Amino acid sequence: MRDHLPGDADLTALPPLQDVVVQLFSHRTITEPIRVPAVVEPLLVLVLAGTARVEERVLDGPWSAATVRAGDFYLTDTQEPYEMRWQTLEGDSFEVMHLYLGLPFIEQAARELLGPQSTAVALLDVSGARDETVHWLMESMRRELLDQRTPSLLCLRGLAQTLAVHLLRHYRAPQGVIRRSNALQAYKLRKVIDAMNAQLADEFSLTRLARTAELSEYHFSRMFKRATGFSPSQYFIGLRMARARQLLIETQRSVIDIGLEVGYSSPSHFSQVFRREVGVTPSAYRQA
Repeated sequence: MRDHLPGDADLTALPPLQDVVVQLFSHRTITEPIRVPAVVEPLLVLVLAGTARVEERVLDGPWSAATVRAGDFYLTDTQEPYEMRWQTLEGDSFEVMHLYLGLPFIEQAARELLGPQSTAVALLDVSGARDETVHWLMESMRRELLDQRTPSLLCLRGLAQTLAVHLLRHYRAPQGVIRRSNALQAYKLRKVIDAMNAQLADEFSLTRLARTAELSEYHFSRMFKRATGFSPSQYFIGLRMARARQLLIETQRSVIDIGLEVGYSSPSHFSQVFRREVGVTPSAYRQA
């Protein structure tokens, strides 16, 4: 998500976990839709502060809107990437917590609650609801991660397992809706995108990224596109352009220097790609 947000968004970095991926965002109004990846784990979003009108849609579908405030949450278990945008209300601050809940927690809860064969269960999609148990568990995880000098993995896993049990009891999809198991895992997607951002000035390497994801090139390409809607090379170019747009707006560096930073030694090639992806030349984008 953080790679789709404009440059003025703040991300609070949290200790990396494999089975629980947590990110905190503070941002203003987002008018241009952002694309939320579809990974194997369900995504929970808790509104921590502020009020906003949030709109969602499947790709190219109609928008649905809801006004949300602190304490509201979203639960997404979609098999396809989707888009969202929002407008802040009653001030500029809008803070949210994203939590990808690892499948081991879901599967263990399913075995206990539904029997040893019931592991590939799916969850409902929930938009802008309130649930005090979800709120308390996610807020407890946030405090453990931020307030403790050395966060306890045992505590975090206990909270995550309790959250999985609660979700299965109250938000399980009807029988017959089966969770897919061949999607990209959230922590692997995070590792790959972090690697892309660290290598924007380098030549694109599918081999290197597939190695980061611990997958063959074929399976990595297929699963990455399923998660994001873009091929790895298209996504890499998008990150380059996002970084270039940020530098054009926030710095006075020359267009040539910015092109070099994002991997284009030829100013004409940088301008060509930028215009194709953004719609205007780098100089026109800065002036606008």
